[in-house]
Amino acid sequence: MATFTAIRCKKQSASSMRGVIDYVELEEKTHWGNAWLVTGSNCVPQSAFIEMQMTKERFRKTGGTQFYHFVQSFSAEDNITPQEVNAIGLEFAQRQFPGFEVVIATHVDSGHLHNHMVVNSVSHKDGHKLHQSYSDLLAHRKVNDEICLAHGLNVLEQPEQQKKKKRMTPGEYQASLHGDSWKLDLIQAINEALEYATSRESFIENMEVEGYEVSWLPNRKHITFTCPNGRKCRDSSLHDETFLKENLEALLLYRQAIGFRPTTPEPDEGWMGELASGWFRVVADLEHDDEWQLPAPPTWTDSKQRRREAIKKMAMGQKFSGGQHWEQTM
Repeated sequence: MATFTAIRCKKQSASSMRGVIDYVELEEKTHWGNAWLVTGSNCVPQSAFIEMQMTKERFRKTGGTQFYHFVQSFSAEDNITPQEVNAIGLEFAQRQFPGFEVVIATHVDSGHLHNHMVVNSVSHKDGHKLHQSYSDLLAHRKVNDEICLAHGLNVLEQPEQQKKKKRMTPGEYQASLHGDSWKLDLIQAINEALEYATSRESFIENMEVEGYEVSWLPNRKHITFTCPNGRKCRDSSLHDETFLKENLEALLLYRQAIGFRPTTPEPDEGWMGELASGWFRVVADLEHDDEWQLPAPPTWTDSKQRRREAIKKMAMGQKFSGGQHWEQTM
């Protein structure tokens, strides 16, 4: 069964639109064998950002909302190939956003197949500005169900009607999908967000792209994550000290000090080993700045260390080993 969710994108600018497009098109997320599972509706994926910008400039509508971001997720129980998932996404985009440029990217690197759709806010045909409301989201979900049924997939049962017409919230909609490990998905999302993060802000932005909200406040002891299904989870409830606030702060501070670049492989001993060996160098680099508050080097308990092994690799090139993996079939 497939769900359809709108992702809140607070930052609406040309650069944020380009960042989202670049993220959803990442090769390590969209390559399946020899196939690149990214297609475009009314645009070419490789030049989608340029085409969308040209459309805005042609109709002189470069302000306001720049784009919309949606995620179409399929259950691991669905008997469906990545190519079919991408075709369903393209069919949906052509039906629901005619005249608008849409990038459809199928991600195959998590426990369930899902499409990311990035929609230009301006029509390339007549310059019409796209506006989305809650009723539009309900209409999208209805069409999503129709398309999935036509492809032989199951859909979520509609909620029972209440005397007072109570809207079905995004959290309730996602929670209707049975059998998913939401905490495992959260852990994997954190690992993926950290692969490209160099600061607290970039980490939060990467999480928001995947539909997660992050409350990371300086005056709070814990980080609180809100999942797409509405469930909330503290860093201390993720069964691993790696994700505690003070340790993530240490990791990001270390990356800033050494000039970490995304796509750079981590050392063989992992970033914690490198952090321990290079901590005094970090102090030396930053001791001239009185405003820096250096956290103490993280320490690990024996009981936590064993549970950490499955998900300890966090830098670029290391994948979370505790989730499901798709096996390619010919």
